[in-house]
Amino acid sequence: MSQNASSKVLGPEQRELSIEALKKTTEPGQELDILIVGGGVVGAGAALDAVTRGLKVGIVEQRDWASGTSSRSSKLIHGGLRYLEMLDFALVTEALQERGLLIQRIAPHLVRPVPFLYPLSKRFVERPYVGAGILLYDTLGMTSGNARGVPMHKHLTRRGTLKAAPSLKDDAMVGSIRYYDAQVDDARLVVNIVRTAASYGAHAVNRMKVVEFLREGERVVGARLENMEDGSTFDVAARQVVNATGVWTDETQALVTDRGQLKVRASKGIHLVVPRDRFQSTVGLILRTEKSVLFVIPWGRHWIIGTTDTDWKLDKAHPAASSKDIDYVLEHVNKVLKRPLTREDVEGVYAGLRPLLAGENDSTAKLSREHVVAHPVPGLVVVAGGKLTTYRVMAKDAVDEAVRGLDDRVAPSCTEGIPLLGAEGYKAAWNRRHRSADEAGVHVARVEHLLNRYGSETQELLDLIRERPELAEPLPGADDYLGAEVVFATTHEGARHVHDVLTRRTRISIESWDRGVSAVPVVARLMGEVLGWSPVQEESEIKHYLARVEAERLSQEQPDDESADAARIGVDDIIPLR
Repeated sequence: MSQNASSKVLGPEQRELSIEALKKTTEPGQELDILIVGGGVVGAGAALDAVTRGLKVGIVEQRDWASGTSSRSSKLIHGGLRYLEMLDFALVTEALQERGLLIQRIAPHLVRPVPFLYPLSKRFVERPYVGAGILLYDTLGMTSGNARGVPMHKHLTRRGTLKAAPSLKDDAMVGSIRYYDAQVDDARLVVNIVRTAASYGAHAVNRMKVVEFLREGERVVGARLENMEDGSTFDVAARQVVNATGVWTDETQALVTDRGQLKVRASKGIHLVVPRDRFQSTVGLILRTEKSVLFVIPWGRHWIIGTTDTDWKLDKAHPAASSKDIDYVLEHVNKVLKRPLTREDVEGVYAGLRPLLAGENDSTAKLSREHVVAHPVPGLVVVAGGKLTTYRVMAKDAVDEAVRGLDDRVAPSCTEGIPLLGAEGYKAAWNRRHRSADEAGVHVARVEHLLNRYGSETQELLDLIRERPELAEPLPGADDYLGAEVVFATTHEGARHVHDVLTRRTRISIESWDRGVSAVPVVARLMGEVLGWSPVQEESEIKHYLARVEAERLSQEQPDDESADAARIGVDDIIPLR
């Protein structure tokens, strides 16, 4: 199917059309080639990979797109310096190749270079050793077959280091090496991939839970779905099903077989968000800890600081950050800062789970980040492990495995040459940003903000503002975001609830001091206009979000995982629209 001219591919009307299309798959000759279960980055990538090979594709997600791991990462597109230290050259090379593709071709509007300092603490022995590693890192990036998209590394003296990062303690290092990786808003990347897949003809539906897999003998031939918005159930027929459910892999596999070939362990990582003015630096930092590494990442008007790496066996939908986790991160970053950060400096906190392939190793920090694809029973492919940066390779490998079970001649993957929505024309749109601002009557800084989130689709938001000038107003308590973005999230990006917008389509829940509380009524009103909410539903959405914020705040005051989890799970995730 040719790419849809309209980009309203995840709006409410399209959701209903996709549901109707999925219901028809049980009719003779109408079955899907591939049904993908899981709307994180790997499932989204698999949907785009499969549909651009000419296959008939459906993708369903129980909650919201990217609502699990894929919205709670360190937001880095990187080769992984620490994997280089583990001598995992193949993984690093593959990741750097993907980094180059994303920056240059696939998502230049979402993925951009970011500089980091690697501090050196030993005067003579460390610089040659670390320098050789970073030189190899840069070299692997250059030989990956794609333009690097990032500058080369540079050695800095202690004076040069303090010039780049004046807030570092004078004795925190003897010098440093500045190198580049890249960063992305992970949830926006996922939504963009799903929308791009839908624009090529994939049927994409969130708030749709798999309650069981359909079988003919041993073979999986589809799934029974429950629409979480109205409680209805229906069957979907598919020649192959791809299970891309990340940390939920074991539970999804268990619906089919207890002979699951893959076991996934969840490792919790937490991040803190602090205002950019809390310390002065033009670059990010990568700091060694006794267990792993700690990143200090520039993030607009903020810093993201993380992460931890601890085993998690509690509620997977809402991993909670405990007071102990927060103290751990603050303690480690304060070792190098002149003015220590305190709890009062923390604007936002978020916790996510890494889906690590379980091995014999007791420590989650040492488990593999490589991915595995398996075919535990006929008709079902399982993909697990991996990392955000290599999502496209994981998706390709999963679809390759599914295609082997189709007995058809199917084209090879072509996603390395397919730009996401908003990528085509992004550079030209950036170059004319001053004219666009003048035409729309908004400040050029607003247009730049939109371009870095929507790419060449920014014009659609500016058109919205032209039609409804009040949508140019920033949201209360969240000056970086406009009313138009709430409307666009609902009409174009599949947002169904207030927390979809405040936690994933935007980052208001972690970037504003009140965690989005003052923005809630405006967001609920704007979404309600599009989704046809009654005043009761609107009020219910507001109450739900406020309760969610309170539960998260309470969990972050608890001393350990168990009490933090108990505090957090008091609020349900989905409010049925019935």
